[in-house]
Amino acid sequence: MPNPSALPNVCPCGGAPTAIRRKGAEAAYADCCGRYIAQGQLPPDAVHLMRSRYTAFVLENEAYLLQTWQETYRPGKLEFDAGAKWLGLEIKDFAPTGLKEGRDTAEVEFVARVRVAGKANRLHERSLFVCQEGQWQYATAVNMSS
Repeated sequence: MPNPSALPNVCPCGGAPTAIRRKGAEAAYADCCGRYIAQGQLPPDAVHLMRSRYTAFVLENEAYLLQTWQETYRPGKLEFDAGAKWLGLEIKDFAPTGLKEGRDTAEVEFVARVRVAGKANRLHERSLFVCQEGQWQYATAVNMSS
């Protein structure tokens, strides 16, 4: 986990426009994903969890990523690409998908851009999220990158 003094002022996820922040203005990390990653608030929906997980990848915060991964699919550990530079997140679609096995579910389609070893990559996924006991968790994804 990064040193708190190394945390960004601007949230890496780009933030979603809110009543508090004008469209085009930058969201402060503490007011955006920092609420979930550093302050322990629960994301209210799958989109906020998706944004905070992207930010956690940027910050290489393995603990938060594993904590927000549904246990059935959670890996034992994560490895981050050395020198990866995350370039941005675009949420393409969000769809609440109703109840499955008595739990709320939703899907989020996104594109995350990252540069590793000088090569630009584009990760295009449609991810499934499940809400268990009031906490949204990432379950699985379909990679849509070509």
